[in-house]
Amino acid sequence: MLLIKKKFFEAIRNGRKRTTLRYWRTMRVRPGSVHTVPGLGRIRVDDVRCITADRITDDDARSDGFASADELHAELAELYPHQQRPGRKLYKIHFTVLH
Repeated sequence: MLLIKKKFFEAIRNGRKRTTLRYWRTMRVRPGSVHTVPGLGRIRVDDVRCITADRITDDDARSDGFASADELHAELAELYPHQQRPGRKLYKIHFTVLH
């Protein structure tokens, strides 16, 4: 299951957000899987890659609906405080909203 916060719905609907980042112990979604996000609809996972936070670029941030890598890092710090990260990997999930 892939859950997305409501505050990101508008960016997803208008195409500014096409990826999401998750700190997980193991990969929880697979490419090709379809998930129903309450309030948003169905999304298909197109790609999942393990990345490192220090390699996030401004392009990565823009595909995630943020203006810059610094802005995305700030959001990640709020969603995933450093004490919650040990033993977890950062996954970049590229998705498509299905109509």
